[in-house]
Amino acid sequence: MLDHRLIRDDVALLRDAMTRREKLDVYGPLIDEAVSLDRERRQSITRVEERKAERNRVTQEVGKRKKAGEDATELQAQARAIGDEIANLEAQLTVTQERLDELLLGIPNLPLADVPAGDESHNVVLRTWGTPRAAESVAPHWDVGERLGLFDLPRGAKVSGSGFIVYRGAGARLVRNLMTLMLDLHTTEFGYEELWVPVVVNRATMTGTGQLPKFAEDMYALEEEGLFLIPTAEVPITNLYRDEILGADELPKAMCAYSPCFRREAGSAGKDTRGLLRVHEFDKVELVRYCAPEDGEAQLELLLSHAEAVLQRLGLPYRVVLLAAGDTGFASAKTYDLEVFAPGVGKWLEVSSCSLFTEFQGRRANIRFRPAPGEKPRFVHTLNASGLAFPRIIAAILEHYQQPDGSVLLPEALQRIHGKDRLG
Repeated sequence: MLDHRLIRDDVALLRDAMTRREKLDVYGPLIDEAVSLDRERRQSITRVEERKAERNRVTQEVGKRKKAGEDATELQAQARAIGDEIANLEAQLTVTQERLDELLLGIPNLPLADVPAGDESHNVVLRTWGTPRAAESVAPHWDVGERLGLFDLPRGAKVSGSGFIVYRGAGARLVRNLMTLMLDLHTTEFGYEELWVPVVVNRATMTGTGQLPKFAEDMYALEEEGLFLIPTAEVPITNLYRDEILGADELPKAMCAYSPCFRREAGSAGKDTRGLLRVHEFDKVELVRYCAPEDGEAQLELLLSHAEAVLQRLGLPYRVVLLAAGDTGFASAKTYDLEVFAPGVGKWLEVSSCSLFTEFQGRRANIRFRPAPGEKPRFVHTLNASGLAFPRIIAAILEHYQQPDGSVLLPEALQRIHGKDRLG
């Protein structure tokens, strides 16, 4: 959520940010309405204060007259009328404030200065790691997975619907082993606290990280209970300290968790529907960090290196992409995507987005820290990254490590956990 002061003091900065996102046509009218409402709100506050001062003056005069034995009936009626006016003004002020808050919840974060302007065509490939395998004679992962009995898409669709996966045998074990590899790496080598979080959360939690109200149509909702299935463990992890004040010595704070993730993928019909590339339920290890504002960008680079380390342990060629403002997520101020190359489908697949949210989520969820004893609390800056998402990693492994005999060689880091060197 944006600071109200932006609307009042630096609306030009806000408009420029939406222009860089190529969304001024969408958010410009919301900004205009917010500017108008903020002006109305401040005028209403001034009017309420003036009327309260007048009521106090009249009330004092009533007291003087009664003390002197004089009639104060007319002044008492005047005081009651002013009180009614104040109540009406405050009721209208509440309506104005609620609408202003609603507008600010619907406006995205401001991209950092080094984020390129424009849409996804302006994304910048910063570096690559490893050598992508040539696509010749490489079967797509869905053929390999079906042939080796690793997953069962038809029966997943039968029991749940299109976009749900049943992993079987060695495929199910591969999912479990990926979880072990990633959690062990992040907790033992990088210092993350491991959590096991609920997969259903309430509306306040979804609002705190920015999923609501903007992306309600992408969420699976339990409407009668007012709960939602999480789209990522980022949501419950980030909200653990909602409405709390941390000590400066607790920052930076690093937490990670495995969870299933649920996304309706509204509006994505027809996109990457085969295999594991776009599904409604998937598994992921998520990394979340809190930090002081001045440490945000350094923490983002550190977070990125932790997500990269997983790909390096798996030996999967990847590239680091700095997203342009128009391709940066709603809540993010700066995002790096990690993309692995899957030769069987001939595509770079996003397997992690590493994002810095500045104070956008901290403000929405009211997560603060006190820089020093007696100092005013400040909002924490939050970050998260997939470390990593499983389905596309599995797709990349099945395609990158295919062998002439039809088997799939496992990366060395997985061989130790899996107990075998290959699938099939």
